[in-house]
Amino acid sequence: MKLWQKENTTTSEKIERFTVGRDRELDVHLAEFDVLGNLAHAAMLESIGLLTSTELADLQKELKAIYQLIQQGEFVIEEGVEDVHSQVELLLTRRLGDTGKKIHSGRSRNDQVLVDLKLYVRDRLTQVVQATEALFQVLNARAEQHKNDLLPGYTHLQIAMPSSFGLWFGAYAEGLIDDVVQLNAAYRLANRNPLGSGAGYGSSFPLNRKMTTQLLGFEGLHHNVVYAQMSRGRTEQAALAALASLAATVSRLAMDVCLYNSQNFGFIILPDDLTTGSSIMPHKKNPDVAELLRAKTNRLKALPMEVTLVLSNLPSGYHRDMQLLKEILMPAFDEMLDCLDVATFMLQHMQVKPNLLDDARYDLLFSVERVNALVMQGVPFRDAYRQVGKEIAEETYVAPRELQHTHEGSIGNLNLPEVTQRMQEELSRFEFDKVARALQNLLNA
Repeated sequence: MKLWQKENTTTSEKIERFTVGRDRELDVHLAEFDVLGNLAHAAMLESIGLLTSTELADLQKELKAIYQLIQQGEFVIEEGVEDVHSQVELLLTRRLGDTGKKIHSGRSRNDQVLVDLKLYVRDRLTQVVQATEALFQVLNARAEQHKNDLLPGYTHLQIAMPSSFGLWFGAYAEGLIDDVVQLNAAYRLANRNPLGSGAGYGSSFPLNRKMTTQLLGFEGLHHNVVYAQMSRGRTEQAALAALASLAATVSRLAMDVCLYNSQNFGFIILPDDLTTGSSIMPHKKNPDVAELLRAKTNRLKALPMEVTLVLSNLPSGYHRDMQLLKEILMPAFDEMLDCLDVATFMLQHMQVKPNLLDDARYDLLFSVERVNALVMQGVPFRDAYRQVGKEIAEETYVAPRELQHTHEGSIGNLNLPEVTQRMQEELSRFEFDKVARALQNLLNA
């Protein structure tokens, strides 16, 4: 029977297939979090007298056995079982009889799904943040390594002013900090406890919601039980918006790599083992890895709008529409983590070309340096600007290749220690250790 099914009632097989959808496939990813939620809920039920200490001990033992099954990759949702919540309760009931049936007291499948999703999103965001930090470290290291290797800077895809590989790598490193800020906002939204909200209207049992909040390592409660249910969708949307921001950074980086790797630019070299060939042109070394990174991350940027459209015009309370959000959310985390891993690998092995600006084609990059030199001699800026423009037009301009960039964040002063410090400050806001300790204590109880 389903968690919601009454005696002597059946559902059409066609309707069941349509309403269950991909739940059995996707819910496997929620299994460990369902067990954690059950452990916290059971401990709370015992504290208010709805379970005996013996029943709690039995439930804890079996839930931990199920958790081990999940960790070993042996947990399955059986044919005919609707979702992960039904499967876990079915296993408990098979092993413990009536004690297994008691665990659903004071809970609805609505808040059970919601707490699983909150825990899932929190966990996956943790992994994304850690992968983002790894990418940041590589970018920062390469910025330091190549801070003296100059690179043409562009505006409107026209050569503009001198840049450097240090500036280029460092720009994306600092961009990731802003992405981490958005990931933290999404993390905090996921890190609030909806358990005890029931179907969205609470319970007449004297539930101790603060206890389950502490046991599961949540930052705090969703206090209002109606709003706890309304956070469904909002949590997913915030997570996907943060992933979309991160995806935009990686997508732009991937586009630069595609551009800089082409022969007409020729600023970087992708080693042979990072490229593919052509079936007809023997000279080709295609940057497929960067192109696919660009495409995959561009696709991720669309997902917040998908959630927005699913949620459009929904009134308060739970609606089955929200089931579809799992199909949008879960693959997105896997895709983002894969892209971060590949981007990090690509950057570690990418080679940069030195002495690029020695080429005469880049002489005009130094025109501002010439203007500034005149200004330092006392010439008003507007007059200096016109004079250099005239030199260029009359072909008397000589590029001054000595650079004097010393201010914060410029070619000669990348501020890499300051950028690293800021990233560490943002990472510290997540308090991952606090969550890890709470969940370990729950499993060890």
